[in-house]
Amino acid sequence: MSTPQEQQLDAATFRGFDEGIATALGDVQSVVVILQGRKVYEYYRDGNPDALRDAQSVTKSAMALLVGTALQRGQLASLEQTVVDLIPEWRPLNSDPRSQIITLRHLLAMTTGFEIDDPTGTAEPLAPAAAWTRPVRTAPGERFAYDNSGPLMVQSILERITSRRIADLVHDQLVTPLDLREPQYSHNSAWMRTVDMAKVGYLLLQDGRWADHQVLPPGFVAQLTRPQSAGGPPIGLPYGLGWWTAAGPTYIASGYAGQVIWVHPPLDLVVAVNSTVSPESQQRGQAMRLARGRIFQAAQKRLALNGK
Repeated sequence: MSTPQEQQLDAATFRGFDEGIATALGDVQSVVVILQGRKVYEYYRDGNPDALRDAQSVTKSAMALLVGTALQRGQLASLEQTVVDLIPEWRPLNSDPRSQIITLRHLLAMTTGFEIDDPTGTAEPLAPAAAWTRPVRTAPGERFAYDNSGPLMVQSILERITSRRIADLVHDQLVTPLDLREPQYSHNSAWMRTVDMAKVGYLLLQDGRWADHQVLPPGFVAQLTRPQSAGGPPIGLPYGLGWWTAAGPTYIASGYAGQVIWVHPPLDLVVAVNSTVSPESQQRGQAMRLARGRIFQAAQKRLALNGK
């Protein structure tokens, strides 16, 4: 809980942000900023903080957290387990011997080696078994290639090892401990409140701990956010395990057209943004500019006030 003095300083720091976003950043629909564990700013163009909004590929980053909860509960032994050991009936579907050594880590890192050509990140995902039959072009772990089919394969693994539907896993392992609103699902995308996206980012800042509940294994966040490759399109940043990474250090869950969880540990800062889902919004990139620019500068200013 923040004190009245903290609330006054927070409000003063972000004064004028509503008007600036409303007039200059027409794609941005909602924003939540958490700084040092306090919600210091929120904006909703439609005035509805409880609306579920299309998170797009932020869903991939949340899927990686569910892998962590399975590790925490002992349902997975390691990220190094091969996919065909976890789902044996896929073993005969691909005759390339390299497919037999693809691990869960490779799936999360998008370094499976499958033949993929999706620089825009908008290809329709294949059914998991069909995705497994694709030609293998490079050794697993050698090359990053953005793959919308990968998270569905991860989902299949999670449902197999837990004997639970993915929506039930989300409810038990994320919604309940973090006190989120129940997401809805459409076209492989989760619809979430913006504040719940911010909570996901804050969970990572806490090394996977929420209140007295260890949701993720200690140290797992470091694995998620450590670059596994130099990455590439569509974001053009190094890629960890379901999360993009940047200098700073900063890590990012990024969805098409400006759905963002932007986490900057040095400032203990989380920025969650939802934007209009359109090709034009994707090109303008207003969400990332807002997070990296004006909000980051405001957070620095606010923390400087603590030192006075």
